[in-house]
Amino acid sequence: MGERKNNKHKGFKFPFGGPPFPNPKPFGGWKFSIIYILILVVGMSLFNYVFMKRVNPTIDFSEFKAKIASGEIKRVELTDSYFTGYTSLKGELPPGPPIRNPYTATPEPVYRTVPLNDPDLIKLMDEKQVAYYAVSREGSAILNIIFSWVLPIAFFFLIWRFLMKRLGNMGGNVLSVGQNRAVIVAEGDIVTRFSDVAGVDEAKEELVEVVDFLKNPKKYTDIGGKIPKGVLLVGPPGTGKTLLARAVAGEAGVAFFRMSGADFVEMFVGVGAARVRDLFKQARDKAPCIIFIDELDAIGKSRLNNIAGGNDEREQTLNQLLVEMDGFDATSGLIILAATNRPDVLDPALLRPGRFDRQVLVDRPDFKGREAILRIHSKAVRLSPQVDLDAIARLTSGFVGADLANIVNEAALLAVRGGRTQVIQKDFEEAIEKTVAGLQKKNRIISPDERRIVAFHETGHALMAAFTPGSDPVQKISIVPRGFGALGYTLQMPVEDRYLMTEEELLGKIDVLLGGRAAEELIFGKISTGAANDLTKATDIARRMITDYGMSSRFKNVALTQRGAGMLGGSQAEPLLHREYSEATQQYIDEEIAHILEKQYTRVKEQLSQNKALLNTVAAILLEKESLDEKAFKAIIAP
Repeated sequence: MGERKNNKHKGFKFPFGGPPFPNPKPFGGWKFSIIYILILVVGMSLFNYVFMKRVNPTIDFSEFKAKIASGEIKRVELTDSYFTGYTSLKGELPPGPPIRNPYTATPEPVYRTVPLNDPDLIKLMDEKQVAYYAVSREGSAILNIIFSWVLPIAFFFLIWRFLMKRLGNMGGNVLSVGQNRAVIVAEGDIVTRFSDVAGVDEAKEELVEVVDFLKNPKKYTDIGGKIPKGVLLVGPPGTGKTLLARAVAGEAGVAFFRMSGADFVEMFVGVGAARVRDLFKQARDKAPCIIFIDELDAIGKSRLNNIAGGNDEREQTLNQLLVEMDGFDATSGLIILAATNRPDVLDPALLRPGRFDRQVLVDRPDFKGREAILRIHSKAVRLSPQVDLDAIARLTSGFVGADLANIVNEAALLAVRGGRTQVIQKDFEEAIEKTVAGLQKKNRIISPDERRIVAFHETGHALMAAFTPGSDPVQKISIVPRGFGALGYTLQMPVEDRYLMTEEELLGKIDVLLGGRAAEELIFGKISTGAANDLTKATDIARRMITDYGMSSRFKNVALTQRGAGMLGGSQAEPLLHREYSEATQQYIDEEIAHILEKQYTRVKEQLSQNKALLNTVAAILLEKESLDEKAFKAIIAP
């Protein structure tokens, strides 16, 4: 699949999905919390300024009366909360330098006490001629209520709203569990079109009818036709199912509801069903529109295998989805698109006519499709005029759209790493090699003896590929370590897309896989562990020849393995790899696999023995240069 993207930053796609400029909002989602932390600081400062600054230490009531009796307190301020005594009258200051109380702004000692109902206090103040008066604190009381109750409650309410918002994003907001989490894209906001999609022409043709119905529904309803209620996009990962759904919404120009199957399921039973109801209710209000459910298998797994008890939440969600798909009218302009790469596990009730009526296969692109995808993804990349996208498409047989997009991006990164302003053909070839074989590990230290073993091992693979009719040509031989534990590799690339293989071609693949070990034994007289992966692949091919393809002498044309349903078949159960034959048949399969591998191994050793001089020559050159490309390898073996 391919997609044209309007990117201001011409050159290449950035590996982390965004431009190399700083985020203009550095705090992002934390802006909410910082604002209310500042509010808290300001509120505490105001509280301290209004109240704490004028707070004076209290003394005992008896001590307060004693200071009045001694004449030290000359003026008393009476309030409901405190009696405050001052050592001077209003407008007077005590003689000498002023003594500033650290708890108050008045330049004199101040004494406070908690009021008691003591009639003798008034007599004492009259007797000592102390001025006393009552003060109303209505303004202070209001401020006290605001700062003591209103502001703290408001602060904690805002913190609660913030936490609930964050929990709601993580699926933990119990107050909104019944609301769907679909991303709603308004009409006209989707810029993806069918011209941005390549490599799946058949799938696009199937979906053109859906777009036409949304644009011109009367043309179908007048004749009595009904558009399919649901369209299921099926295919391997990375082939562009989601991109196709966006293109349908963009072409139709209608509202687009996008939601993942996992977004329906919650830890609370019944939440998923409520979200399905809410989703369809909103979709009906905005009809005509498209509902796109990605990864449908998250909620649509078959219920037939849950013998020991299933997931009640998932089953209720599935039941509600089935009911809603039956409930809306086919003429309402509401269409459901869904995508999955595991159609074999879906419940049969989902795939029956009337629900997902049409199943569209989004398969791996062919040669022309890969070339078109490469052209779309490379439009924003500066390519050298010598770049041959046709040759790159031939080297990427079996790659999906996501792989091709990654190759274009990797080639651009390699060009920048090499100090070039344009991407050249070598960058694409290195990107393909990096994707297939892994990253080079030139710093890995390998002993000379191991290097010789690896060189002869890879030469054995390459020579058997050259000697075997119908085998894929050798693209490159290398003894530079790559990936996870690969000390060397022989890269073969098919020249054309193949969908069928004969028995002779399968045996030829086994010969190429066994060529490495045969070369080791022929040259060194012993074998190593380097052929472990080769033996696994060769054994799998031999087993499938007997069990799947009916290519054995005893069980010719008999399939001996029960596998799951095909990509588009309505499965009655999940795929179970179990056998339906006897132990004697299993013993025969094991013996026949060993017989095939032994027979082919003997043949490979004989062929390499006849070309031992060539084996030594290629291995010696490989030890010297560390890698050989297709042209150099063919030049060596041509004579």
